[in-house]
Amino acid sequence: MKKVIKNGQIVTDTEVFKGDILIEDEKIVRVGEDIGCDDAEVIDAEGMYVMPGAVDVHTHMDLDVGFARAVDDFYDGTVAAACGGTTTIVDHMAFGPKDCSLWHQVNEYHRLADGNAVVDYGFHGVFQHVHGDTFDEMKEIKEEEGITSFKVYLTYDYRLEDDEVFRVLRAAKEAGIVITVHCENHGVLTQLRKELPEQGHTEAKYHPLSRPARCEAEAVNRMIHIAAMAGDAPLYIVHLSSAEGLHEVMKARAENRPNLGVETCIQYLILNDSAYDDPEEGLKAIMSPPLRKDQDREELWQALAEGGIIDTVATDHCPFHFKEGKAEKQYGRDDFTKCPNGAPGVQERLMLLFSEGFMKGRISLPQVVRYASAEPCRMFGMYPQKGSLEPGTDADIVMIDPAGKTVIDRAYIRGASDYSCYEGMTLDGRIDRVLLRGSEIARDGKFTGSRGDGRYLRRGESVLISKK
Repeated sequence: MKKVIKNGQIVTDTEVFKGDILIEDEKIVRVGEDIGCDDAEVIDAEGMYVMPGAVDVHTHMDLDVGFARAVDDFYDGTVAAACGGTTTIVDHMAFGPKDCSLWHQVNEYHRLADGNAVVDYGFHGVFQHVHGDTFDEMKEIKEEEGITSFKVYLTYDYRLEDDEVFRVLRAAKEAGIVITVHCENHGVLTQLRKELPEQGHTEAKYHPLSRPARCEAEAVNRMIHIAAMAGDAPLYIVHLSSAEGLHEVMKARAENRPNLGVETCIQYLILNDSAYDDPEEGLKAIMSPPLRKDQDREELWQALAEGGIIDTVATDHCPFHFKEGKAEKQYGRDDFTKCPNGAPGVQERLMLLFSEGFMKGRISLPQVVRYASAEPCRMFGMYPQKGSLEPGTDADIVMIDPAGKTVIDRAYIRGASDYSCYEGMTLDGRIDRVLLRGSEIARDGKFTGSRGDGRYLRRGESVLISKK
C-alpha cells in the first residue's frame, strides 16, 4: 500500500521546507512538492512538522541490577517510545554473570527483545572484565550480530581499571568499534557515599553531593587522554550532565581531538537538583549522574545551540516503580544509596526537546532533528537508513502539531512506570502520528501497533571510525 504525506513542513537536520513524502514498501520513495499518486492513501499534514522518527541510543529496557529490575520490558518500554515519537532504540545491556563471555548478554537480550519490541532496536555490548578471549569475542559479535559499539563503566561493581580501559580502547580501534563510557571517579564517589550516611545524611538531597560534578569532569578528562594514548580510539561519552564535564569536552574540541562523540540526556536539560529537596518525592529522580544546577542546564543548552560540541540527546531510560508493585524506589527511603538508579524518559524526550528547545527559542528545529535523530544514527552506524528522510530509507516518520498541547500526567504515561519526573508540565506541541517503516504505530498518544513490530538492527560503523 502506498501512502503520501501531503502539505507538511518537512524537517531534516539542515532545513525546513513545505512538501510531500511518498512511501511504498516500507521505504521513502520520493520527497518533493505536489506529489501525485492516485492509488495512495493520503495523510494530510497541513500545519504540521514532518520529521524523521526519533532515535534513542541510550535506554535500559528490562535492566537487571541484581536487587531490582527495571519495570519497562522491551514491550512496555518500546510502546512508550512509540507514543513519544521514537521509532528506534539502541539498548545498553546489563552486566551478566561473573566471568561470562560477551556472547552471554547478546543471547540474553535477544531473548528479552525479539518478538516483543514494537520499534526497531539494536544493542550496545558491555565489558565487565577483560579475559583472554574477550577481544576475539568482540570482533565475532561485530561480524555476526552487527553490534559495533560496546560500553565500559568507570564505576559500579564491574567497572574496568584504567589499564583495562586502555586495552579495550586499543582493541576496539583496531576492530572498528566505538567504546561508550560511563564517566565518574569511582574512588571519590565511593568514599562520599560511605561518609554521608555515616554522618546521618541519608535523604535524597544528599545524592548529588555524593556524586559531585567534578567526579564526572575528572573521568571525562581521563578518558579523553586514555583514548588519545590508545591511538585516538573512537570514544563516546554517555550522559554528560555538568558544566564541569562540558568544559573538558570543549577543551578537547578546541584541540580538534578526533573520534570523540558526546551525549547528554533530556533530564539534564530540563530538571535541576531541586528535585531532591523533598525526602520522599526526591527518590523519583535518583539517577547517576545526578541532576545538577540551573547553571549546568543553561550551559548544556548553550552548547547545543552553538553546535559541534555535544552530538546527541538521549534518555538513559531506566524506570522503577515509586509506589506501585515492588516500589523499588522506596528502597532508598532510609538511605539514598540503596535506591536503584534510573528514571523514565523515552516517551517524554522528543516533545521536551521540541517544546523546551525549539518552541522556547533555545535551539532550531533542524537541531531538534540533529540531536534526536540524525546524529544518534551517525554515531552508531544507522544513518541514513534511520534518522533521515532521504529516498530509499526506512519510512520512520513523526508528525507534530505545533498548535497542540501535551500534558504530562498519569494518563499520559504509556510505559509500566507509575510516574514521570516531568509530571505537571504542559508542553507546546503534540504528536499527531508516528509511522514505523510506513505503518502507523501511534496516534494522538495512543499505541496503534502490535507486539513484535520492531526489527533487530545490524548496525554499520560509526562516523567516529577513522578510515584508513
